[in-house]
Amino acid sequence: MAESILSWGAFLLYTAACAAAFAYLLTKNARASSLMLTFVGCGIALHVLGFGLRLVSFWAFPENRWYLPVNNYFGALTYMSLALAAAFFSIEVRRHLGILGAFVLPMAALSLGVAVLSADPAVAPLEPKLRSYWLNIHPMILMTAYAAFINAFGVALALLIQERQIKSRKPSELCYRLPSLDELDALNGRIIAVTLPILVGGLAMGAAWAYQASGRAWSWDPKETMSLITAGFYAEFLWLRYVSGKRGRTPVYVSMAGFACMLLTFFGAELVSGRHDFLGGK
Repeated sequence: MAESILSWGAFLLYTAACAAAFAYLLTKNARASSLMLTFVGCGIALHVLGFGLRLVSFWAFPENRWYLPVNNYFGALTYMSLALAAAFFSIEVRRHLGILGAFVLPMAALSLGVAVLSADPAVAPLEPKLRSYWLNIHPMILMTAYAAFINAFGVALALLIQERQIKSRKPSELCYRLPSLDELDALNGRIIAVTLPILVGGLAMGAAWAYQASGRAWSWDPKETMSLITAGFYAEFLWLRYVSGKRGRTPVYVSMAGFACMLLTFFGAELVSGRHDFLGGK
């Protein structure tokens, strides 16, 4: 009950942070930006407390002891929402972009909203195949990478809007509220450059776990295949951005294609995946 209240509290605070972020986007009132950060910070605090209570309930089953509760859809979505909010908070505190919240925070609120509204929060003993130390590493690393890529998508979206505003004969006030193209382009590149090795490392750890469990590192199931395609798009982005020296829409569109594949990996491929069907509650 307490975990549910804390999760709902975090969801409402993330939603309030979204409203403050859009208020800042429309007015550039510094108070709205401060409120956004306050709401996100309080939401993260409630979220962490809720995760802690879930951990206590999860560890009440002796066979679950020392494993993290990310073995079902509720656990995966709530962790991804927490990682997304924490990554945004970290970037915002250091960069003070303000405007980024309108493009990123809705995803944090949506992930937690889907979890509290539609996913089953019940905890149960882990299946024997999941009782591995890899459960504490492989999914956590991948979802942390997903959260960072969502932040990169928000930056890329802001970049496209800014570019359109600059090329417009009559740019709106929004043009003066968004960071410069160079700043957005550099931030987008840095986030993806840091995150892609994390994604690849998470995939390698998943292959090692699969090899230990079944003697086969890779089975080309839909989730594994889509994850490789996702990594391929982000690698192509880095090649275009840092090797070919391209700027502007082309590398941004490639990074957005990677983001679309990432969503398909997490949500779409989940429905038909064999090795990863436990996340869908099957």
